[in-house]
Amino acid sequence: MSETTTGGGRRVSRRTLLIGGSAAGLGAGVAAYAARDELARMWWRLPGIDKPRKAGAVDQPGVEWIAASGANWRWADRPDDYAIDRVVIHVVQGSFDDAVRVFKDPGHRAAAHYVVRRDGHIAQMVRELDVAFHAGNRSYNERSIGIEHEGFVSEPSSFTDAMYRASARLTASICERYDIPRDREHIVGHVEVPGTDHTDPGRHWDWDRYIPLVRAVRVARTAK
Repeated sequence: MSETTTGGGRRVSRRTLLIGGSAAGLGAGVAAYAARDELARMWWRLPGIDKPRKAGAVDQPGVEWIAASGANWRWADRPDDYAIDRVVIHVVQGSFDDAVRVFKDPGHRAAAHYVVRRDGHIAQMVRELDVAFHAGNRSYNERSIGIEHEGFVSEPSSFTDAMYRASARLTASICERYDIPRDREHIVGHVEVPGTDHTDPGRHWDWDRYIPLVRAVRVARTAK
């Protein structure tokens, strides 16, 4: 991104100039602050600025890309516009194919970033930089990555060793990318999202097994 040098010698990015110049014309006080905050989140949608995106690219090495319907998520520039500090664990109440089908359906109006199958296979359906409609809470959608799991909350056999281990590797990688602590405050179940009416992942999801698996994964840190 291009930069301009101010009279004091400090280098100012084009993004800063665009945001600052736009906010200055919106008045003082709370309204100006709110407008500046919104512009800070939306700068990359301004004319002449394109967010780099590659069709079919995945954030997690080795996963399959299957695109969710654009009606089930919204474009963003996370973590620059919304800091990511949570991973939300879901159980679909159905099969892997069921999850993929409904997340591709524009009428469903919901999707998670990832879907994990019983055998450990993972599909990514929404880019991590974008906001997936998975938590039933706008703030949590904006701040979290959602991981859906094949299975039923009432069936302990849904949660296989392969699923736990694959999901734990994925969660550990997400935590490493965004400096998220690997603990139960930051890795939560859908049922723990404020205002939700969901019960997943349910009492049979073994947190005492899952969190140690997440902590045990060693991930090479890469730039995000």
